[in-house]
Amino acid sequence: MFKEKSQKIDLIFPLILVFALISLQFMPAAGVQAEELVVAQEDSPVSLSPHAANDGPSIQIFSQIHETLIDLNEDMEIEPGLAQDWEQVDDLTWEFEIYEGVYFHNGEELTADDVVFTLERLLDPDTGAPGAFIVDFLEEIEEVDEYTIRLTTAEPYAPILNHLAHPVTGILNRQAVEEAGDDYGTLEAVGTGPYEYVEWSTGDYIELERFEDYRGEVPDPETVTIRPIVEDTVRAIELETGGVDIAYGIAPPDEERLREDPESSLEPYHSLAILYVGLNVQEEPLDEIEVRQALNYAVNTEDIIEHIYGGHGAEADGPLAENIRGYNPDLEGYEYDPDKAGEILADAGYEDELTLSLYTTEDPQYLQTAELVQDNLRQVGVDVEVVTLDLGDMLDRTAQGEHDMFVITWGTITGDADYGLYPTFHSDQFGEPGNRTFYASDRVDELLERARTVTDEEERLDLYHEAQEIISEEAPWIFISNPERLIGVGPGAENFVPHPMVAHDLSRVELVD
Repeated sequence: MFKEKSQKIDLIFPLILVFALISLQFMPAAGVQAEELVVAQEDSPVSLSPHAANDGPSIQIFSQIHETLIDLNEDMEIEPGLAQDWEQVDDLTWEFEIYEGVYFHNGEELTADDVVFTLERLLDPDTGAPGAFIVDFLEEIEEVDEYTIRLTTAEPYAPILNHLAHPVTGILNRQAVEEAGDDYGTLEAVGTGPYEYVEWSTGDYIELERFEDYRGEVPDPETVTIRPIVEDTVRAIELETGGVDIAYGIAPPDEERLREDPESSLEPYHSLAILYVGLNVQEEPLDEIEVRQALNYAVNTEDIIEHIYGGHGAEADGPLAENIRGYNPDLEGYEYDPDKAGEILADAGYEDELTLSLYTTEDPQYLQTAELVQDNLRQVGVDVEVVTLDLGDMLDRTAQGEHDMFVITWGTITGDADYGLYPTFHSDQFGEPGNRTFYASDRVDELLERARTVTDEEERLDLYHEAQEIISEEAPWIFISNPERLIGVGPGAENFVPHPMVAHDLSRVELVD
């Protein structure tokens, strides 16, 4: 909520005028609220509960409210979160000691009971958490004492610490969740984070305020207002005119103008994501590998990166970005070759025009990507109907398999290949957990399962490399790019540091007069 203050002054009453002029000396300039940090993001959250959403717009907000046992810093290095110490007792057992004297926003002290409650609730099928797969390796969750938790896995689990740093594992307060019931995440959200929930005006703003009893350094901004603004240019203009202090997702058409603006700066960061077109392999003719390969050859990924993303990003040769541990650098990928695509389709018996649907969201870059893919595929005889949906609706429909194709990004925000491959390609992760292409391969399942349990890093990498080779060849995705992101920062904010996980830490931002 961005408030502009105005005063109507009746010149007939000079005393009132004098009083108003004196008052103005102590007021912020028009369009600025001194203690308020205003942030524009690309879309509305699905929920403010880590158990009800696993999308970027939601994570960007609920990670300000809820904290995790383990942190990953901006360099993706493991650090203590709510857990001050941990120990691997044996191959299957880990113990975590949480800080004493940490308080939730409702005044309740954090205890091991809250951690056990959170992880059990995240795993409970009745919760229906989209991010439940993040901790599906847990066999047993126990409270050892008031500040110690023991986690037991069915098998050795190599990326456990990275997974416990995922924002969907943010620790909830048992009392707050039980009191809020179904309203948790919409009318209520209680964590231990630097900001506490105040209000959510759907489609308009989310308001947070600093938590004065925060365990770390209390933030400088008194309040944070997060405004979902889908239109790229509107976000940029709001930054230029002082309507917002920080704008996520600066698009290429606005980049050059903002670079010439001495009042603003652009903060780039390499994302952990892959932009792709998912292909529903359960639907004809996308159930045929040759057809999926042809579609990859038909799409000009270089044009997409250059003309839609302003050259920010690298062409994807497979399902993982280069900065993910486990990335296979030897994949060749698919070069742009529409003639070859046409030949493959003809050999497969699809000389006549095919008709496929392509779901996208209202995000302008997703929509433009969908339209360019539509144009590319038209040139090889594939007629594509672009269907624009809001993010929540698209996620629901693709989880149910109602689509042929869809445009989205998958961010491997743990920084480990397990998160980039297991939820998106394992056959027990169909739908909401992440495998929205409904792809299944016995060999890929075997490799991903094995890679989770081995402790030898070289063997682990070999398993992931082979899995990527199969996935690339069988092409359940059209692999497009690993995007680079730009965030605009106005003159009223300092010390903003982007985070590759998209869980940008707003508590470190300082307001400037």
